[in-house]
Amino acid sequence: MDSFSYVANADTQVISDLFDAYRVDPNSVDSSWRDFFKGFEFAQTWQGEGASPSGAALDTSHVQKEMSVISLIKAFRSRGHLLSKTNPVRDRKDRQPRLEIKDYSLSEADLDTVFQAGSFLGIGPATLRKICEVLEKVYAGSIGFEYSYIREVRVKEWLRNKIEKEALSFMPSIEEKKQILQKLNEAVVFENFLGTKYLGQKRFGLEGGESTIAGLDAIINKAADFGVKQAMIGMAHRGRLNVLANIMHKSYEAIFDGFEGNVPDQIHGDGDVKYHLGYSSQHTSPNGNEITLKLAPNPSHLEAVNPLVEGFCRASADAHYEGDYSQVLPILIHGDAALAGQGIVYEVTQMAKLKGYSTGGTIHFVINNQVGFTTDFEDARSAIYCTDVAKIIDAPVFHVNGDDPEAVVFVSRMAAEFRQEFGRDVFVDMVCYRRNGHNESDEPRFTQPTLYANITNHPNPREIYTQTLIKRGDIDAQLASQMDSEFKAELQARLDMVKQKVKPPYVPLKLDNKWSNLRFSKADDFASSPNTAISKATIDLVAKAITSLPAGFVALKQIEKVISDRKTFFEKGELNWATAELLAYGSILAEGKTVRLSGQDVQRGTFSHRHAVLHDANTNNNYCNLDHIKEGQEKMQIFNSLLSEYGVLGFEFGYALANPDALVIWEAQFGDFANGAQTMIDQFVSSHESKWGTQNGLVMLLPHGYEGQGPEHSNARPERFLQLASENNMVVANLTTPANIFHALRRQLSWEFRKPLVVMSPKSIFRHPKVVSPLEAFTKGKFQEVIGDAYAEKAKVKKVLLCSGKVYFDLLEKQEKDARKDVAIIRIEQLHPLPTAQIEKELAQYKNADVYFVQEEPENMGYWSYIIREFGWSKFKGLVARKKSASPATGFLKVHAEEQAALVNKAFE
Repeated sequence: MDSFSYVANADTQVISDLFDAYRVDPNSVDSSWRDFFKGFEFAQTWQGEGASPSGAALDTSHVQKEMSVISLIKAFRSRGHLLSKTNPVRDRKDRQPRLEIKDYSLSEADLDTVFQAGSFLGIGPATLRKICEVLEKVYAGSIGFEYSYIREVRVKEWLRNKIEKEALSFMPSIEEKKQILQKLNEAVVFENFLGTKYLGQKRFGLEGGESTIAGLDAIINKAADFGVKQAMIGMAHRGRLNVLANIMHKSYEAIFDGFEGNVPDQIHGDGDVKYHLGYSSQHTSPNGNEITLKLAPNPSHLEAVNPLVEGFCRASADAHYEGDYSQVLPILIHGDAALAGQGIVYEVTQMAKLKGYSTGGTIHFVINNQVGFTTDFEDARSAIYCTDVAKIIDAPVFHVNGDDPEAVVFVSRMAAEFRQEFGRDVFVDMVCYRRNGHNESDEPRFTQPTLYANITNHPNPREIYTQTLIKRGDIDAQLASQMDSEFKAELQARLDMVKQKVKPPYVPLKLDNKWSNLRFSKADDFASSPNTAISKATIDLVAKAITSLPAGFVALKQIEKVISDRKTFFEKGELNWATAELLAYGSILAEGKTVRLSGQDVQRGTFSHRHAVLHDANTNNNYCNLDHIKEGQEKMQIFNSLLSEYGVLGFEFGYALANPDALVIWEAQFGDFANGAQTMIDQFVSSHESKWGTQNGLVMLLPHGYEGQGPEHSNARPERFLQLASENNMVVANLTTPANIFHALRRQLSWEFRKPLVVMSPKSIFRHPKVVSPLEAFTKGKFQEVIGDAYAEKAKVKKVLLCSGKVYFDLLEKQEKDARKDVAIIRIEQLHPLPTAQIEKELAQYKNADVYFVQEEPENMGYWSYIIREFGWSKFKGLVARKKSASPATGFLKVHAEEQAALVNKAFE
């Protein structure tokens, strides 16, 4: 409950009751009320001093005034940010904050009256004039604090104490001022240098927002001093080169290559533009504490990197620090327009406190330059602030004027301390400006002429801070003069191409070393799959775990049948899909590696096939069989996700990007749900290796197949993935046997490289009687890219049906029902990289037969266009498919059945 919710009405009986409670037990009231009641002046307002609590009476007129002052204080805490002077280049809008004394039944006649209410601010009894001065300085100066909506009393009190005590007394030491000015110098030198040497080239400069560098430096140093061992930064292009140079310590010479168009010797793939690249480095705080820094590579899809950073930090904390998320810090740098406009921001924010996705709090730093490309903030959002999304998770927001670098440093340090104290998100909204247009060749006056009239002659933050130091006195003036000389010398040195001082080399972490032991793939790696079989002893170990329930566990009858069926499969020596999948996970866990699976309803599985997490019928307590295979094993990480695709897929991609020894899987509820994550698929999954030279073994399970469930639940759009598939960038598969899903999953960690795996996974065939694999396929086999026909007679075959996925079983049923020994069916299990040699080998057995490709998808969808692009037209007599269609499937079950029957009949004509 808000401790001050009743103050505005100033019910004197309530105050009297509070005072009675205070006199019995001071700890029974809020700390601010304790301070209030302690004062001698307030005690004088009680008649009969020294009387018992029950006999006390109030001087109601003075108490009413006291309550009015308290109401004013409370209002400043809640709405003072609406008055704060955070905008360096234009007057802020009047948001009608109602923060004048007249709004609280106070007048100028009260200004010199002493009020005990000053105790609420920690300044003791004070005149109203003094109270107003403090409130203006704390809440309406260069910083606007938003935190009154937070519901936890302890969090709110911590913030209030920090804000009202430390904001008043904050005065950096000489060394701290020098550090601030040094970072501003570095930021300005860098932009001036690039602007001089590479005139007109795009660099998405930080001019106007140079205090970002001082703020990030403060966050990282404070975090290191509080025990953070690793920080990962995610950001878009604005200021990225400056961050690379002055936070990440990437050399100017390496950055120059991007401007010169030089191709680095170590480049793998096609590369990316200079302001999208990532980097890793070491940093030591002024207090001597080391921290590892990583900057994630990021495409132009602005906030798309956010979930990737969160997943990466989660994986790093799991692998390096036994799940202690306080030691790994995600830092997300946003633009104001992107923060307000991109839906991924909301998805990632909603992850912040969830068991499967929490990372111990993220520091969000907003470079708020008030313009999105050409769009003014009035057209960019309905909310007052771009940071209003913070309120959904009770994260505080510190709005700060980018022209006041000391204030930026203050809130940045406070943000780092808050994150470490409470393990939750915090936002720093640095209001600044963009001196140039969206890029350096753009003309911003086309769309913001009056704003840029203000910006043109506005001094940069470094110049403003230098003047501030000079005005303060001799010591600061001497420092400013010295730093100014160093600034000019450093700028000239850069222009003269003098090399920078060499920073300490990056010290690889455990996971970095694991990545370094891998290599990039070669074309011949895909000619045949590696051995991924397991021993019978391992099968028995996993089988025992997944067919057992703990003592006292009360299972639903349906779950008892699931467990019984698993036992039967192992006893018969034939495993169905779900059992083979669990066996793959269990065998990997038994090897000491990590398995992480998330998505909507994955614990049970959308089609009730998996049941990896069981629920006690009486207590609802959870039990995961896979956690109980052997002593000291890794625990199965399986999480039902929030109803998000874009955000969750990005998180899992980030997790897999960090840990090469983790089998990381995202499962869509239905395959078409991947539509909501297409940005992540295009910008990261399919292209990351070519752009940035990174590897990733993420698995995507996308339920796919035509069973009459309508256009939204039939098709996972395989043609989209196949269009993105090239240069062996990812594996795209449509599997038909339990053994193949087992080997495909194990192959992900068996290869000497990592590739994303996209599986058009089954729905109806989970329970198809023919979808079983013998135990021998798990102890001796490996992944089969192509599966030939075991029913047709080679000498009689006149037609070969080449297909992929679930349609095989429809064709098989027709083949066996009509005893068509003259038609062979060949299954392509892996579509990319296309196993051309293996397909050719199978087709060679039927030299005189006509070859048709069969797919249940419409002709303009599915695999056909990819197959003829990769395999050529000459092999095929024709295509059997649904007609070309704008929609993936009919919405009528009867029509579907007719279409499917016609398709199968046509294949056997």
